[in-house]
Amino acid sequence: MIILGVDPGLARTGYGIIKVLHRGRAKKSYQVIDYGCLITPLELSTHFRLKKIYHDFKKIVKKYQPDLCIVEELFFAQNAKTAMKVGEARGIILLTLAEKNIPLLSLTPLQVKMGLTSYGRASKKQIQKIVKLLLSLKKNPQPDDAADALALAICGARLIKNMKLYGNIKK
Repeated sequence: MIILGVDPGLARTGYGIIKVLHRGRAKKSYQVIDYGCLITPLELSTHFRLKKIYHDFKKIVKKYQPDLCIVEELFFAQNAKTAMKVGEARGIILLTLAEKNIPLLSLTPLQVKMGLTSYGRASKKQIQKIVKLLLSLKKNPQPDDAADALALAICGARLIKNMKLYGNIKK
């Protein structure tokens, strides 16, 4: 099963693609396929930045053909203007997934922290260390948006395993 994690944003949208290797308690349950960020130029107006996210994200979906996508849920924002822009980028991601009929789960940052560390106030560095360990990486994944996307993908894999949804999602 191929799982795509997405940390949406207007300037940078992080993505992480993993393959679920084992459903049991095997030492290595996940394999990283790819991760990175879709970056939009600051000098472009918002609608052109959203268009770039749409086209770039479509390429990722086409290339990796994920069986499931986990997208970070926008849960609060101190800056309403920033929250709106992130929400618009998230909408583009959701549209692309719907066009390709890819199942979707949404998780908040708190759910990801709890799912990986059992501690809701885990730092970014703690999350990155867990992701590095679980994916057998040589160093912590960077940038932060890509690391968050990989964490989302791992949490999604764990969640569907626990929910026993494997039969409901194409493999």
